[in-house]
Amino acid sequence: MRVFVTGATGFIGSALVGNLIAAGHKVLGLSRSEEKAKALTATGAEVHLGTLQDLEGLKKAAAKCDGIIHLAFNHDFSTYQTNCEDDRRVIEALGSILAGSNRPLVITSGITSFNPDRPAVEDDAPVSSTIIPRAASEEAAAALAASGVIVSVMRLPQVHNTYKYGLISPAIEIAREKKVSAYIGDGMGRWPAVHLTDAARLYRLALEKAERGANYHAVAEEGVTMRAIAEAVARRMKIPAISITQEQAPDHFGWLAFFAGRDAPASSAQTRKRVDWQPTGPGLIADLEDGHYA
Repeated sequence: MRVFVTGATGFIGSALVGNLIAAGHKVLGLSRSEEKAKALTATGAEVHLGTLQDLEGLKKAAAKCDGIIHLAFNHDFSTYQTNCEDDRRVIEALGSILAGSNRPLVITSGITSFNPDRPAVEDDAPVSSTIIPRAASEEAAAALAASGVIVSVMRLPQVHNTYKYGLISPAIEIAREKKVSAYIGDGMGRWPAVHLTDAARLYRLALEKAERGANYHAVAEEGVTMRAIAEAVARRMKIPAISITQEQAPDHFGWLAFFAGRDAPASSAQTRKRVDWQPTGPGLIADLEDGHYA
């Protein structure tokens, strides 16, 4: 099929484009710049020059394709809530093109549900966007699914290779600046994780499955403790790993403190069964130990 991919030149998008093409699909990728467009063309993909703000342009590109994977997101956390509401509008625009058709849309969210007693599962409803703004994407998808659009949700944990690590990347920069790698309290808060190549493959499988209303957890590891993460970073950077209190966290981590203090393990058992997905990439600690940030 011909697939429109937003975020096609980004961290996950670049891996996804290669995976789609290797599987025999054609790709029309969104690019904001001529320079990135050249790199995208070199992979064998077609290019749609545009931005997320140009909703009419996105709809025109989507109308040319048999399916859509929406990855692009503005990760400027100083305008996080606005960015999440912008994403809601993008999803609504893309979905409007697919109404009444059998063409699938896969959108991206984080794992925004959490339960103190067990890992989050795919059937869990997301926390409201009034509490966690990122859930706006899932709310938009749910509205589209209710209207008959074949839309599914990819819930991402920390996606990593040896260069990038999701929200752990800014934690590494904080460790570099402060010369210590910190965790909060006993450091037993857990973050789920997945290797980049496994995440890219799961997006393709979800698109091919084309199951309306499905939630997928791109989780290879249910929960890696913040202490293990901080200690791996400390070893790689040859700096101390230290515990800080919850009260010290905002001063140390800044905006990241909200995430650094969470215990949010997640399961992917339903996902693995639904699309026969078995992660094979290296684990998070292995990639941190071999990271290119030191």
